[in-house]
Amino acid sequence: MATELRAVNARKGDEVPAEKPRWEGARPGPLIVVFLVGAAIWLLPRPTGVDPRAWHLLAIFVATIIGVIVRPLPMGAMSVLGIGAALLTGTLRINEALSGFANNAVWLVVSAFFIAQSFIKTGLGRRIAFWFMARFGRRTLGLSYSLAAADLVLAPIIPSNTARAGGVVFPILQSMALAAFGPTDKPAARQTSAFLTLVAANANVITSAMFVTAMAANPLAVELARQQGVTITWARWALAAAVPGAISLLTVPVLIYWLCPPGIRDSPNAQAAARTELAEMGSMRRDEWLLVGVLIALLTAWILGSFIGLDSTAAAFGALALLLLLGVLSWDDVCRNHQAWNTFIWFAALVMMATFLGQLGFIKWFSDRVSGAIGQPDWLTGFLALLFAYSYSHYLFASTTAQISAMFAPFLTVALALGAPPLIAALTLGFYSNLSGSVTHYATAPGAVLFGAGYVSIPTWWRVGAVVSLYNFIIWLTIGGLWWKFLGIW
Repeated sequence: MATELRAVNARKGDEVPAEKPRWEGARPGPLIVVFLVGAAIWLLPRPTGVDPRAWHLLAIFVATIIGVIVRPLPMGAMSVLGIGAALLTGTLRINEALSGFANNAVWLVVSAFFIAQSFIKTGLGRRIAFWFMARFGRRTLGLSYSLAAADLVLAPIIPSNTARAGGVVFPILQSMALAAFGPTDKPAARQTSAFLTLVAANANVITSAMFVTAMAANPLAVELARQQGVTITWARWALAAAVPGAISLLTVPVLIYWLCPPGIRDSPNAQAAARTELAEMGSMRRDEWLLVGVLIALLTAWILGSFIGLDSTAAAFGALALLLLLGVLSWDDVCRNHQAWNTFIWFAALVMMATFLGQLGFIKWFSDRVSGAIGQPDWLTGFLALLFAYSYSHYLFASTTAQISAMFAPFLTVALALGAPPLIAALTLGFYSNLSGSVTHYATAPGAVLFGAGYVSIPTWWRVGAVVSLYNFIIWLTIGGLWWKFLGIW
């Protein structure tokens, strides 16, 4: 209508005012906050014993993390600003500033993103989800376990928990809820959809904690731990998380069933709808079988990598090369993967800054000061308090990546200063970075996607999230602690 009116006015000889172009640059308010934080640290008196470059890089790094949180620009763009600031101020040389783009962990994540794309392209992800629903979806509780199981199967290969929850689980949840329970304007149907949404969201944070490659920022935690002398392999992370993760996945849906019971307890229509979807998809196609074969080979390589001397990133590159060679993925698919290349930029920038904070001596200086201030209390008591503070600080974050970027390295430094076993400290901080995503509807991107459906009220989400997060906190410390003792990790 507006276009037609402008055309009519133009025919009448009236001047048509040009549409005001939309501003696509940085949001001024948050950008000012970022600048003021960075400038304040830069101008503060430099502590004795800290290299000037380290202090200036700290200012740029903290400002970049604040930018990730308040978002004057998207995360990738903020990372580019951080690199630019480090170069233009002379804090880093060009080869230093760009060194993050050659980091193994960065390329592991990017390769995994490309491989994950094949799940969506071939339809294998949907097939897996419908398969579980067709077999276990007769009751609503079973349907919730089907959603969790589908997420678990996809988690080792899909490093974007948003892609799993938003691209596979959420669309299926919506269609199944409508087919099985009817329109959500009916209270019983809405309550049932709320239950399934909460299970899907909380299962997603658990599966994200179970594998290095289940969430984009987990390899960042692994890299930050490596810089403090703690080596975590893909297999070691997965093995340590296996038992507490399995217990959480098996029991959390029942806990949510009690906290937010569904309005409809049986769901035979969902089971029938899943079978219909599978029938329409037909038999597994060539590309799906090829993808299954490549994934089995990749998971085997990741599990046995430390024994056969094969690097995890090399294995991921080999799997990606096979998918391209076999035509499961095309080069255009790789080039168009916006999420993968965005992750490549911000991940490389943050890894680079964290690396040089260590190389320039800031991490050691910080560790020495913390050790002197803390003294020698019982490490277990101090670490539990530290872990609790780390987990529930997630109320302040709208991103697991932002929390890991801002807090993982300093909290690990403090944990090591307390005398905590290095591997236990690094692993638990990595696990709880994900598990704490239960607390709010904005704590993770998948949570925001699922909350956006409108099935769950904010008070309900926060109430359930508080209970589930505390439950997971206890399960992973008690059962997890015993399991880790059995494995000889501590």
